[in-house]
Amino acid sequence: MDNTRMKIGEMARFNKVSVPTLRLYDQMGILKPCYTDPQTNYRYYSIHQTARLDMIKYMKELGMSLTEIQCILEKGDIELIESTLIRKKRQVKEQMKALEMRLNAITRTIDSVERFRKAPACGMITVEYIPHRKVFTMHTDINFYEYDISVYEHILNELKESIISQDLPEIYYCNAGTILPMKNFLEKRFVSNEIFVFVDDDFPENNAVKRIDSGMYACIYLDNFDDEPEYASRLLEYCTEHSYTICGDYLCEVLTEFNVFDDTKRSMFLRLQVPLKFR
Repeated sequence: MDNTRMKIGEMARFNKVSVPTLRLYDQMGILKPCYTDPQTNYRYYSIHQTARLDMIKYMKELGMSLTEIQCILEKGDIELIESTLIRKKRQVKEQMKALEMRLNAITRTIDSVERFRKAPACGMITVEYIPHRKVFTMHTDINFYEYDISVYEHILNELKESIISQDLPEIYYCNAGTILPMKNFLEKRFVSNEIFVFVDDDFPENNAVKRIDSGMYACIYLDNFDDEPEYASRLLEYCTEHSYTICGDYLCEVLTEFNVFDDTKRSMFLRLQVPLKFR
């Protein structure tokens, strides 16, 4: 027997693959034994076939499926190899983008949990600097303040469907907030038809995306959805008492949602806020 030949087990150990893997490659025709003993049916591989096996393993590392590898090896077409690699490159970029979005979402969630842990007590009013933010918004004909949280749940579902319908990642659907026009806030007229979620700075631009400028904000914290109008009124009174100039729309931001300990309702910790201008 040629000493360059190895039994299937030896070939597997030499190349650190399993025997079933080599049998599968044989079945698919992408790496067949160089010799099969007609009496014992033992499979023998040439050490030189390691080069083909290395190629198969490398193609798998590049993200190719065995079916794609089979097609390439059967056709032996260099253009097919190139086009397959180009497609794989595009797929990897899309996967990297998706992973980056997931990483950003994890970071936002960690930040939310930290803000919740360190947030002031409910009812406390602060003046704080908030960096610029980007939001994806949706308009609705329903005024949130005329209904209870059950209707709000339906609006949240519409927002989720709006995100999905625009082929946007559903990972952005988290901690939805609402916007009240400045004029309505100053008049204590609680009429709002705009809901939003925060998105990343590199989120695709469209008519539904807005940038909220950085600046100083008067804020009040609460943990009950139904108490928002009362707390918003307190916030306005505080700004009036201190002669603060409100220079933009009012935001109801959901800092965190902990539906872990209670599955009967949406548990929210809110930060109501209005931007201020100092003379």
